[in-house]
Amino acid sequence: MSETITLIDEEGVEHEFEVEAFLDVEEQKYAVLVPQSDECVDEAVILRFGLDEKGEQVLFDIESDEEWDKVADAYDAFADEEYQMD
Repeated sequence: MSETITLIDEEGVEHEFEVEAFLDVEEQKYAVLVPQSDECVDEAVILRFGLDEKGEQVLFDIESDEEWDKVADAYDAFADEEYQMD
């Protein structure tokens, strides 16, 4: 059974995601999430774990292309390893 989480966007709308993977890249932790809505089921979302102003752990968008490329490469390596295990 796969793990799912619910995220709430800026407008207060809830979105369901399946957790595809957790990745550690250069001392940062990331979540690879697959939306459970019908219109974007083929698009994974990668978010970075961090702390908000209250000190609570939240997920943030990746804003730099360099960070995105590093995490995408780590996910590709993870996916290749998973594929080889099947």
